[in-house]
Amino acid sequence: MAVSGWFVGLVALGILPVLVFGNGLALAGWLVFVLLVAVIDISFAGSPRLVTLGRELPARIRLGESATSVLTITNTGRRTLRGTVRDGWQPSAGAAPTRASIAIPVGERRAVRTTLTPFRRGERRAEHVTIRSFGPLGLVARQATRTESSVLRVLPPFSSRKHLPSRLARLRELDGATSVQVRGQGTEFDSIREYVRGDDVRSIDWRATARSDPSSAAGQQLMVRTWRPERDRRVVIVIDSGRTSAARIANEPRIDTAFESSLLLAALATRAGDRVDTIVFDRRIRGRVQGAAGPELLSRMVDTMATIQPELIEMDWASVPALVRTVTSHRALVVLMTSIDAPGASRGLLSVLPQLTRTHLVVVASVADPGVIAATRDRGDRTAVYRAAAAERALLDTARVSAAIRQLGADVVTGAPTDLPPAVADRYIALKRAGRL
Repeated sequence: MAVSGWFVGLVALGILPVLVFGNGLALAGWLVFVLLVAVIDISFAGSPRLVTLGRELPARIRLGESATSVLTITNTGRRTLRGTVRDGWQPSAGAAPTRASIAIPVGERRAVRTTLTPFRRGERRAEHVTIRSFGPLGLVARQATRTESSVLRVLPPFSSRKHLPSRLARLRELDGATSVQVRGQGTEFDSIREYVRGDDVRSIDWRATARSDPSSAAGQQLMVRTWRPERDRRVVIVIDSGRTSAARIANEPRIDTAFESSLLLAALATRAGDRVDTIVFDRRIRGRVQGAAGPELLSRMVDTMATIQPELIEMDWASVPALVRTVTSHRALVVLMTSIDAPGASRGLLSVLPQLTRTHLVVVASVADPGVIAATRDRGDRTAVYRAAAAERALLDTARVSAAIRQLGADVVTGAPTDLPPAVADRYIALKRAGRL
């Protein structure tokens, strides 16, 4: 049972009989009267247990989007149900409004709509629905909590997809789909066409030129070979889900930036005809997407990434080479999404890089904190100077680790959370252009 503000106000009016009659019997009589009215009121309240519940909800949405949860309540009791209903979503689901007023006659149904705007990835749940049914006077209410479980899966936002059209245009240029043709070491022959200004003279095919018809209106034309990048290459993305991935950079966890970079790279690579495999790992495999291509690849990736949160444990780098071998034994592009801020935390990474670079082309991608860079410029007072010195030391540590990674034969890509995904995509295109992949 629950009481309303009207009931409290009615009890408070008991001070008037005390002031008028000047004894406690008047107050006792008033309280008996209020309780009698409350009993009569609650006896005419509809039962919150005699209802049937149902909920309509989309299966999943992207982080930053909104969805509408429609809770249907059917009154199967013998009295009209008047009161409030609270749909018990988790706070991170961003439910609004949290309560709604209802009035459901006998045998009828009403819908309660709740807008959900989650601010965290993962599965946002609603386990219970609480219904409070008031009597005709609105003094007291019956209350019951019913189980009505629902799950809304919140996927990574993939905000970096805005960079995809421009990178795909560069891939088409590289692939010979436009008038710009590129010749690179290790690329595959595509076709023969007429020479245009700006073509590499090394691409001229003299035999094809000799076979051209000199009696045509345009005369004999120089013919050049066009090339396209080799397809069906392997791209293996390993995402570090250890303790360093839990740090927040620009109000975003490192692992979320790694997910964004992986999604953009996967979308680009699958369009280029390469095979992409993704593994989220710390000391065990937290998520794995293998053997998918095209739209299915991105769908499986976001679905796998949605529920993964960082673990506060050290990354087991010693297991990574064997993990990559379970994916492919041939040469592949291995992209390691991790942190290289501290030399101590990067020792495990540095120790296994020779095993990876011996067979594969390795790129290490790490998020750079723009706040650290900004701190190096602020030297207005003593505190700022000390902060700037600490920031400079942090940048030097990152530079030392980056230099060590390059010495071991791997590439390094760093950038702020908004800059890292396109930077990784650009490095992939550069490797394609150079014929290294």
